[in-house]
Amino acid sequence: MARKSLRIIQKSIAFVAALGLMGLTAACSSPSSNQPENGPMEIRFSWWGNATRADITSKAIKEFEAANPNIKVKPEYGDISGYFDKLATQVAANDAPDVITMGGAYPAEYANRGALLDLSKVKDSLDLSKLDPGALENGQVKGAQYGVSTGANALAIVANPAVFQAAGVELPDDTSWTWDDFAKTAKDITDKSPKGTYGTATVLTHDSLDAFARQHGKSLYTQDGQLGLEKDTVQAYFDYSLKLSETGAAPSASETVEKLNVSTEQTLMGMGQAGMMLTWSNSLTALSKASGAELKLLKLPGETPTPGIWLQSSQFYTISARSKHTDAAAKLVNFLVNNEAAAKIVQSDRGVPSNAGMRTAIQDLLTPQGKTEAAYIDQIGKMEFAPTFIGPTGSTAVSEITARINTDVLFKRLTPEKAAEQWLSESKAAIGK
Repeated sequence: MARKSLRIIQKSIAFVAALGLMGLTAACSSPSSNQPENGPMEIRFSWWGNATRADITSKAIKEFEAANPNIKVKPEYGDISGYFDKLATQVAANDAPDVITMGGAYPAEYANRGALLDLSKVKDSLDLSKLDPGALENGQVKGAQYGVSTGANALAIVANPAVFQAAGVELPDDTSWTWDDFAKTAKDITDKSPKGTYGTATVLTHDSLDAFARQHGKSLYTQDGQLGLEKDTVQAYFDYSLKLSETGAAPSASETVEKLNVSTEQTLMGMGQAGMMLTWSNSLTALSKASGAELKLLKLPGETPTPGIWLQSSQFYTISARSKHTDAAAKLVNFLVNNEAAAKIVQSDRGVPSNAGMRTAIQDLLTPQGKTEAAYIDQIGKMEFAPTFIGPTGSTAVSEITARINTDVLFKRLTPEKAAEQWLSESKAAIGK
């Protein structure tokens, strides 16, 4: 345990140190030029994901290169588990890709430290006028546009009806179910299924902590960048996570740890060995393909009377502040979010498009799962939910803190009460509040 904690702390220190060093290199470097370029050039484009996403993105890149013969795009991609560690090292070495895919609080983290380009500087090559207002706001930091939403996303419960049917358990009514209903349903599935099949593929995640808090009238962060949670809410979260594991509704602590950061195909849901999985809605297609089953999307439990869900950009395209080819990088981002050829290739892989015209363009091409994702986002978009505040600088470390402490709770190295105290202490230190 001590070694694992030390490794995570060292990773966080290395990340902050790398960004700090990056700030120094920014001060010593000349600002990038955005003069139109006509000669041949190469730009680098980084993203994370599985082999299917790599294939899809490579096809979109070829379409872009055909339309822009003077621009060559070098793809850089890998698994999510090492993506941001590698990026922090690249940024510190002044060797960041030109177009960088980011998610969560990372755009704010990097923008606040001067690593990302203010996209108003490339407005002649990047048209953001057709994106949904909410999607635009998701990519803004202190009023400036640093990220371009790849598409809308929302937390959901992915359900495998075949596992429910085999266990003789009815699918829940997601218009009114509670977290207690979720736990009972998951336990029933485990109890009535072959060994190795569980009611829920995972215990709670950092993202579900955010939703759990919002359902309790709180928020993970406040508008002024403070933690918005109190001990009782965090303790209730860890209590519930432990309950899922102890009752067998979810895998044991050791099995849960084994499944951290595995590929889609290796998750219990991907292997057809889970009735439910709390994850992001745009994972439905990949999970359906992996499992070979017709999966469904259910709304989160506990959404009444206070909704905890929100619409979030699945990912963001950003441009390095030190790119030597910002105009070419902007053209690539513009192509990915505004071009029908790209939309028809990518479809909903990075979320339901934030450009209404692109949504229309792909509607008839979407797989049944893609249409389900789009319908779910449309349903969520009509709900009234609390505002979402981007995490402050340092908040990217909080997700690691949540995962580590939750693991300690599952292994009973910490009680939920002590875990809540430690989470608050470490999280406040991470964001410097």
